[in-house]
Amino acid sequence: MESAYLIEIDHADQTPTVLYQDTGHCIYWLGLSEPTAFRTNSYLICDGDCAVLVDPGNRACFSRLKERVAQILPPQQVTDVIVCHQDPDVAASLPDWLVLNPDIRVHTSPRTQVLLPHYGIEGYTYVDTEQQPVFTLPSGAAIRFVPAPFLHFPGAFASYDTAAKALFTGDVLASLDVGKRLWAGDFDELAGNMRLFHVEYMASSVATRGFVRRLEGLQIDMLLPQHGQLIGRHMVAQALQWLAELPCGTDLIYPDLSDE
Repeated sequence: MESAYLIEIDHADQTPTVLYQDTGHCIYWLGLSEPTAFRTNSYLICDGDCAVLVDPGNRACFSRLKERVAQILPPQQVTDVIVCHQDPDVAASLPDWLVLNPDIRVHTSPRTQVLLPHYGIEGYTYVDTEQQPVFTLPSGAAIRFVPAPFLHFPGAFASYDTAAKALFTGDVLASLDVGKRLWAGDFDELAGNMRLFHVEYMASSVATRGFVRRLEGLQIDMLLPQHGQLIGRHMVAQALQWLAELPCGTDLIYPDLSDE
């Protein structure tokens, strides 16, 4: 796995990248990364007859993302979609995936669920991540949904893959960068790029500290955000400590009230 941290992004490459593979369970980075500072990441988890798309992305990228999925399995065989919050860069392509397979199960939080119909979809299978916080897969592995309130949406959540010990973090620990490395290599550089995103998008240090506290007891080998570089095992502890100590949002807008 350590050698994987050296992977560079080739924006002309059309091949999904395997992030984790074991008997009956595989995670792919789908290779769909715009050559901009606000590049997005989508992932596919394959486990038995389940194919779980994590944060399907915007409508503009749907055709390209479908092509990447088609290299792994027929796109119509995507069985589940995880939507960590309702923003268009995360969820706007959901109507297109539902056309391919109307039986897709959409795993999301109640606060996100009330907004998804604004994309013009209705009648889909909704799975409430708060009422059903563990999604058990055919191999016996599971995806655990970890609430991340106000990071940056009240109904945001992360998804923990128990087999890969990977945490799909959504916008949490996202970074803005134009580099070519898929995996972060220098923490100081990564922290600067994460700060660019977090200080304005994340609500407060109370929210960041509370989320880190929810992760206690989880072994995390990969942090897989929806934007920017992926974070490998050697940086996980540093990244979470950085997040817990970060002044952001209302801490900076109302510093006099934060001091109280």
